[in-house]
Amino acid sequence: MLTFVTPEQALHAPADEFFRGQRVPCLENPTRARFVEDALRAHGHALRPPTVDSAPLLAQVHAPRYLDFLRGAWDEWLALDAANAQLQPFPSVWPVRTLRSDVEPANFVARLGLYSMDNGSPMAAGTWSAAKAAADAAASAAQALLAGERAVFCATRPPGHHAGPDFMGGYCFINNAAVAAQALRNGGAARVALLDVDYHHGNGTQAIFYERADVLFASIHGDPRTEYPFYLGHADETGAGAGQGFNLNLPLPAGSTAAVWFDALEHALARIARHGADALVVSLGLDTFAGDPISTFQLQADDFTRLGQRLAQAGLPTAFILEGGYAAAELGHNAAQVLQGFES
Repeated sequence: MLTFVTPEQALHAPADEFFRGQRVPCLENPTRARFVEDALRAHGHALRPPTVDSAPLLAQVHAPRYLDFLRGAWDEWLALDAANAQLQPFPSVWPVRTLRSDVEPANFVARLGLYSMDNGSPMAAGTWSAAKAAADAAASAAQALLAGERAVFCATRPPGHHAGPDFMGGYCFINNAAVAAQALRNGGAARVALLDVDYHHGNGTQAIFYERADVLFASIHGDPRTEYPFYLGHADETGAGAGQGFNLNLPLPAGSTAAVWFDALEHALARIARHGADALVVSLGLDTFAGDPISTFQLQADDFTRLGQRLAQAGLPTAFILEGGYAAAELGHNAAQVLQGFES
């Protein structure tokens, strides 16, 4: 399968994140992509750099002032103090409830909080370059599908599905799946389906398309009453305005078995079939794996082959966008299993 990879991903290498109040090594790191690339090479997949500049698409998916902040955030951080080159910026205040978000503060840390849903997206010197390259890969995948490819995989990082119209969160800065979906629409696909199979709900993707009928969003994920991102992903969120009925959330209890998970997948694929989509974008989170350190679903390696096979049966041009998956050593094998199943 044609696979896009980005050397720039290695530039996004924050050392630490906060987990349960403690500063710990960052789980979302360059080794994740390296394991995936090594596994795909071993299985004979063609790895290529992106061929499309996603810049024109980004403002169709994200707010311009948010993009401006992301582009300049690291330089601004260094301008505050040269010693900041050895530190990571984290937000410490957020505009919740009655606080205003329409007025952009001048203070850097205040703007970091304005554009963050949590403190779970640590930045580094190469964050923008890596995020932009991943978006380029997503746009390239869409172009390849429009040119006749049956399926394309973006083995890229950082992930994107928690990034909303004007905020980052959960390791995500630019919503790559949304970029791919928008590129498909721009290229002539009348309707697109976006299926998120990550353990964590793709709250950013839902927010981007919630009032649109041209992109159906369906997500299978841990119940937000107990699982991140907590504040979105409930079954009663079905879309608004023109998008009413075009958002499908299938939250499952922590610890759900593969049988329960695949039942939900059948539900999602039935809704996608009714949508009459011209193309499918899959937010391929592999943290549903039983060995993942921050998730609790019980899928095994062979289940990812089954997932690929079932997605192939949908009969749609398909763009796979890598999202989560933090059992890094197994991540590459599980990704290869999905692609092998799809092509079998």
